[in-house]
Amino acid sequence: MMVPGRRSSTFSRLLRHGFTDPSAAERLMESAELAPIRNDPVLLDALGATADPDLALLGLVRLVEAQDGHTAQRELLDTLIAAKPLRDRLLGVLGASAALGDHLARHPLDWQALVTYEPQDLHPGTAEFERGLAEASDPVTLRVAYRRCLLSIAARDVCGTTDIAQTAAELADLATATLRAALAIAQAAAPEDAAMCRLAVIAMGKCGGHELNYVSDVDVIFVGEAVDGADEGKALRAATRLASHLMRICSETTVEGSIWPVDANLRPEGRNGPLVRTLSSHLAYYQRWAKTWEFQALLKARPVAGDVELGETYVATLAPLVWQAAERENFVPDVQKMRRRVVENIPVAEIERELKLGPGGLRDVEFAVQLLQLVHGRVDTSLRSGTTLDALKALAAGGYVGRVDAVLLEDAYRFLRSMEHRIQLFRLRRTHLVPEDDADLRRIGRSLGLRTDPIAELNREWKRHASVVRRLHEKLFYRPLLDAVAQLAPGESRLSTNAARERLVALGYADPAAALRHLEALASGVSRKAAIQRTLLPVLLGWFADSADPDAGLFNFRKVSDALGKTPWYLRLLRDEGAAAENLARVLSAGRLAPDLLMRAPEAVALLGDGDGGGLEPRSRAHLEQEILAAVGRASGGEAAVTAARGVRRRELFRTAAIDIVNSYGTEETPAKADQGALVDLVGGAVSDLTAATLAGTLRAVVRDGWGETLPTRFAVIGMGRFGGHELGYGSDADVLFVHEPREGADEQEASRAANFVVSEMRRLLQVSSADPPLLIDADLRPEGKSGPLVRTLKSYEAYYRRWSLVWEAHALLRAEVVAGDEELGQRFIELVDPLRYPAEGLGEDAVREIRRLKARMESERMPRGADPTLHTKLGRGGLSDVEWTVQLLQLRHGWEEPGLRTTRTREALAAACAAELISGEDASTLDEAWVLATRVRNAVMLVRGRAGDTFPSDGRELAAVGRYLGYGPGHVGDMLDDYRRTTRRARAVVEELFYGAGDR
Repeated sequence: MMVPGRRSSTFSRLLRHGFTDPSAAERLMESAELAPIRNDPVLLDALGATADPDLALLGLVRLVEAQDGHTAQRELLDTLIAAKPLRDRLLGVLGASAALGDHLARHPLDWQALVTYEPQDLHPGTAEFERGLAEASDPVTLRVAYRRCLLSIAARDVCGTTDIAQTAAELADLATATLRAALAIAQAAAPEDAAMCRLAVIAMGKCGGHELNYVSDVDVIFVGEAVDGADEGKALRAATRLASHLMRICSETTVEGSIWPVDANLRPEGRNGPLVRTLSSHLAYYQRWAKTWEFQALLKARPVAGDVELGETYVATLAPLVWQAAERENFVPDVQKMRRRVVENIPVAEIERELKLGPGGLRDVEFAVQLLQLVHGRVDTSLRSGTTLDALKALAAGGYVGRVDAVLLEDAYRFLRSMEHRIQLFRLRRTHLVPEDDADLRRIGRSLGLRTDPIAELNREWKRHASVVRRLHEKLFYRPLLDAVAQLAPGESRLSTNAARERLVALGYADPAAALRHLEALASGVSRKAAIQRTLLPVLLGWFADSADPDAGLFNFRKVSDALGKTPWYLRLLRDEGAAAENLARVLSAGRLAPDLLMRAPEAVALLGDGDGGGLEPRSRAHLEQEILAAVGRASGGEAAVTAARGVRRRELFRTAAIDIVNSYGTEETPAKADQGALVDLVGGAVSDLTAATLAGTLRAVVRDGWGETLPTRFAVIGMGRFGGHELGYGSDADVLFVHEPREGADEQEASRAANFVVSEMRRLLQVSSADPPLLIDADLRPEGKSGPLVRTLKSYEAYYRRWSLVWEAHALLRAEVVAGDEELGQRFIELVDPLRYPAEGLGEDAVREIRRLKARMESERMPRGADPTLHTKLGRGGLSDVEWTVQLLQLRHGWEEPGLRTTRTREALAAACAAELISGEDASTLDEAWVLATRVRNAVMLVRGRAGDTFPSDGRELAAVGRYLGYGPGHVGDMLDDYRRTTRRARAVVEELFYGAGDR
């Protein structure tokens, strides 16, 4: 009798053997069914060795209960105790799969399929599985026979008799046998159809690759032909009926459940295409219409059922097209984009548990291997395997993948596939999500041999292997390029020069020979610098390849590295701060402007290093002005002072260009910024503030150099045009007006000479040839234009505007804002011009007609000859001029009564007009979208070409780079131009109504 409060010895033994519910297990052990063997120590040891002892014990009791009579029960129990192979297999399956335990309870004699232990049973192939399915005559008996065969595969798997690759191959062989049996059933049901056609079943995906999961869609393609003398149309309809029946036999749910879905969506045209095509129809489609991913899918094509000769002919006919796929334009970007799209479609809540499709998952390995096969399999037939692990071994043997990387990747792939198998085996359900329940995780961990702390060990191993895959799957493609040019250990396989060139061409490099020379210069040798470069370059090459000009990215990186390679912080920054390396790669491959700015002072690379992007955020105008004035104060003369100011400007232009590029391209951690208007405002505000601070510093330098601290006249600079509107682009001139006012007691002529000298000297110093980009000052918007004096007194402006002012001048003054010099004088100038730009009661009709006339004249006279008016960002249809003149007309007419319109900024004025109901929300949005897009195009052209332009580039690579900046992937330049024309066409329609149309707006 057990003492109250104390556990039985059985309870304690059950705990020690891994049972999580010893009380329930103890009751099961006491059941009558297990009476003959309950005290045999062999039983408890065997149960304790399973993945889930509780589940295994419950399954065993159910199986014994299901036996037909005492004799059958005794035979099962005696064999279980006496035969270790059966004991391990049977209990191993029961402890790993509740679904197979249910099958055994329904079919209690199927345990006998696990008794035999002959050599031929260890690694059965398709022929053995066909014999196992031979008696199946309908869908129900086929399912029972299928599960019986699956039982033996699972038993070998959980006992470790077969490894993951062998298990996956057996599952594929079983699927092959099942497809053949299903086709035979379908043909027997419709002998007339079978007699009329030849039908071949081509396995695709994991079944075709001989690496199937326990529960997976079986991807297939059907090929049909008419038998001699039959009508082709009738034969194809007959083949389609047979194929459809085959799919139903495997996919439909019966009393015995289903086998697996047969998926034919990889066929030409997907689910919209015919289920069965002739071989010639397949060939015509792949020659003319197929996309890159369809050739990638054909890597795994394997005839498995039906007409053997037709299936083999299909594979042989399409194989040459598969191995030419890497020659297609944008091949690598297409494959990588498809991989990114897969990840983007995973629900956010599941991405961390996604074993197959998530970052560092199985698909990363498979995509990387397939990419390399397609690139190098053209000339190396040893790589043409549909099985991932076999292909990876071949790639390593040929030097296409580093041997260490291949071993690490294979280990990770095997572990992740084993996890996937164990997850699916439990319920025989198709899933790739790692469960969250502790009991499930414990069972999976124990099934993989992790017994000390199964849950913690499983999570640790899973994350470790996923991390390896994340780190290696991109590097796998790029690392051997370095090995091809670096000093390797004797006997080490490496990529041949021709193979390296092939890979570079596939990546989009136009000059692979030059690229290899750059890699050799960067990565050769045994120095610490070369070693770090060999670590960095595999990743950098991938980022360069993601741009429109990988050659320029690599060449620019070499130039920066040559300039900074001996600086201790440079390579450390790139190695230790991932953001810095990726930001640098984006900047160096996005066009000419940013690399040119960087090469003039390479130490600006340090700006890229702040991992959260803070290092690239544009500085405020006050901060910039403070730094520039301090630099001017330290300089020994006027020229040196302005040189210092221009140096700050160059650095800050680089900072702005860099954050613009990074925000436009996005990074691996942060997607591209979706708000295009915010990107335009960021650049416009940053460049305008920088220009204002540079002018302030230059003014201080000129005054100090000529007069000390005080000029004999007060002096202010008024920003005009895009400068006044805080909308400057990278290549914009600074439109300004200069105003002065002699100081009390100063001679007016001396004051005028001083003011004119200041203007002349500022313009000269800001344009002196140097390593820094010039800043051009344009004062053509002054009274009397180019014929008038460069600088006037405030009284002179007042007299001119009172007597001679024209409508166009009032129009131009809408953008006037103080940017440098004497703030109080500048504000008095603004007060002077406010009545001109916001006239009381608005513009008269004559003035409105004059503005419209000026606009029409500008459109006809200033458009460059030969320019496409639908693509000219400034003067073209729906471009900047159209939008700005429309908004400015609203300001001139209504600014006097609507305070929100009294702004120099186009987008703010447009929003204010909408708020005041002077323009509908839809029309305002249309104009804003067009203005932002045209501004972005101008910025892109300057970034890409290194010089300003108002039209899209004609050079194909430059046009692609503009598209990449605007968010268009490779091969979508046409979409970009179409979108631009569509957006500006809608804007022009609004302009026609609001600017040129009649009405009291």
